Amino acid sequence: MDQPPGSPQGPRDQGSQGAHALPTCYRHPERETGVRCTRCERPICPDCMVSASVGFQCPDCIRGGSGTGHAPAATQPRTIAGGTLAGDPRLVTKVLIGLNVAFFVVQQVAGDAFTDRFTLFGRAFLAGEIQGVAEGQWYRMLTSMFLHGSPVHIIFNMLSLWWLGGPLEAALGRARYLALYFVSGLAGSALSYLLAAPNQPSLGASGAIFGLFGATAVLMRRLNYDMRPIIALLVINLIFTFGWSGIAWQAHVGGLVAGVVVGYAMVHAPRERRNLVQYGVCALFLVVIVGTALLRTAQLT
Repeated sequence: MDQPPGSPQGPRDQGSQGAHALPTCYRHPERETGVRCTRCERPICPDCMVSASVGFQCPDCIRGGSGTGHAPAATQPRTIAGGTLAGDPRLVTKVLIGLNVAFFVVQQVAGDAFTDRFTLFGRAFLAGEIQGVAEGQWYRMLTSMFLHGSPVHIIFNMLSLWWLGGPLEAALGRARYLALYFVSGLAGSALSYLLAAPNQPSLGASGAIFGLFGATAVLMRRLNYDMRPIIALLVINLIFTFGWSGIAWQAHVGGLVAGVVVGYAMVHAPRERRNLVQYGVCALFLVVIVGTALLRTAQLT
């Protein structure tokens, strides 16, 4: 993370600062800084930075805001996206992993009939007719996000979900993290439904996970972290996506695009209109997803 400018030799005349001067630390007015507390968003200098799970926090927020007399934002800590801090910042990620594993166990026990019933595209065993969203089975766009084709498939997806999901859940808060996850997954399902052949199998959490990749990149850029590790990992995954046969690249691309857009809205929304922008973007994406599904259904029927 880029270090903020150091302390100047003495107090500066505020009137002499240019229009683009950096803000000064709220505890040390003589020190300019480009870093803000991730809870209350007040500018803090290196001496006031307390390392947190995401970014830095000021001493007052670490102490719970006691005795500061500051605005409620300082006494009611929030994540960088405005979410409520939780005691277990990985709870939702653990639940999602548990659901994916539970569905995979059911797949192994119930056999192909279960998978065929809930994957994005299916084929009736008796009549040989293609089944899916075109026949009104819209639930497949959601249930296919929790199915996997092999042990290797689910292992890689769940490792990625744990590695990416935990930090994102802590940074966004549970509600915003869930919105990001499901919008990304549904966007992946919608693009697969639009572009893939009607009888091409499409299942897995990869669309949602690629959405987490995109949002993680946006968050790291917002916090001025080194982008090279996440970019390298994303490039490797995209190489596998387009270079390995049998992978539904449409779900990966759809999830990635949704993750970048929704993630940007989450961490860059103006503070005074945060909820409107964040959930408004999610709602617009859902409208696009429904419109895409209706368009494809019209083509197939």
